[in-house]
Amino acid sequence: LPTELKGRSLARGSTRKPAEKHSARSVASTTDSPDTFVVEMGAGALRSASVDEGRTMSTTLRLASLGDAEQIRQIYNYEVSNTTATFDLVPRSLSDQQRWIADRNGAFAAIIAIDPTDEVGEVVGFGSLSPYKERAAYRTSVEDSVYVRRDRSGRGIGKLIVNELLGVAAASGFHAVFARISAASDASIALHRSCGFELVGIEREVGRKFNKWLDVAIMQALL
Repeated sequence: LPTELKGRSLARGSTRKPAEKHSARSVASTTDSPDTFVVEMGAGALRSASVDEGRTMSTTLRLASLGDAEQIRQIYNYEVSNTTATFDLVPRSLSDQQRWIADRNGAFAAIIAIDPTDEVGEVVGFGSLSPYKERAAYRTSVEDSVYVRRDRSGRGIGKLIVNELLGVAAASGFHAVFARISAASDASIALHRSCGFELVGIEREVGRKFNKWLDVAIMQALL
C-alpha cells in the first residue's frame, strides 16, 4: 500500500449527513466528524441521497459490518450463479463473505447502500475499491467493484455507490480508478460512463463462463 497516503474513515455502522456532490475530478473533503479514526488509507464521507424509484425514498451509504455479510453474500452469489458480472464460478459461503469484509479497511473498506424500509432486506447494493496491480508503481491506481440487488437495479443506487467510491479514491490520494467489466454488460458500462469513466481498451476472450468466451472492457477515470 502507498504508505505516504493518509486520511480518515467512518467507523463501521456510522453515518453522516450528505456531503457536497463530487465527480471523479473533484471531491469535497469532510473530516470533522467526531466518530472518525485515522487509518493508513483514507476514505471520504459516506452520504445519503434521494433515489428516484417512482416514490420518494432515501438510500444511505455506510461501511459494511460483519452483520451485513449474509445480505451481501446473497447479492453477490446471484451474480456468480446467473451472470457474468463477476468471473467467480463458486458461490461464497457465509464465512467467506465475513472474511472478505473483515480483511478490507481504510480506502478499501466495503460500503453498502441500505434502505431500512425494503421488505427483502435493507442492503440493496455494495461496492469497494481494490489495489489495481501488485507492483509498487501501480500504487496510485485502484479498481472498483459495485453490485446492486437485481430487483433494485436501474434506480440510481449503482451510481450513488460508484460516485462515493470515486470520492473515497480522490480523498485518499489515488490518481486513477479502473473498472473491469464484462464487455457484454451494457448497463454497467453505461453506469460507469455516466460517472465519468472512459473506455480505454478491450481484452479479448480472457475469461470463460457458461461455456462462452468473455471479453472484458477496461474503463478508467482520472481523478
